[in-house]
Amino acid sequence: MFPLWPWLPDITLLLMRLMVAIVFGSSGWNHLMHAGERSKSIGMSTGFTRFLGVAELAGSLGVALGVFPQFAALGLILVMFGAIQKKIFAWHTGFWGKDGYGWHYDLMLVVMNAVIIGTGGGRIGIMHP
Repeated sequence: MFPLWPWLPDITLLLMRLMVAIVFGSSGWNHLMHAGERSKSIGMSTGFTRFLGVAELAGSLGVALGVFPQFAALGLILVMFGAIQKKIFAWHTGFWGKDGYGWHYDLMLVVMNAVIIGTGGGRIGIMHP
């Protein structure tokens, strides 16, 4: 239906990678800058919250810049599996959750990162020849 220009898949994958990087980068920065507050809100230790912040920042940089984007995306998927597990089993949050704070958002980020793994993130990035 729509013409598929040769560069279009790489541009759209780059846009998706950048969106993933913005979400995880801002979350990671928040975990690092406000570790005490964030640790209380997620029910984890301050040290683990800092670890999450570093992991999210590293993953977001890898995905955004195309530096081992598949490994970065895999790491971010693991972070999201932890978030989903916490929401379902510890907080008993439904898919949509109360006031829209369910685990549907987390699952969407898992799928976006799975697309990055499955496609290699496209041909735009530091690690691509």
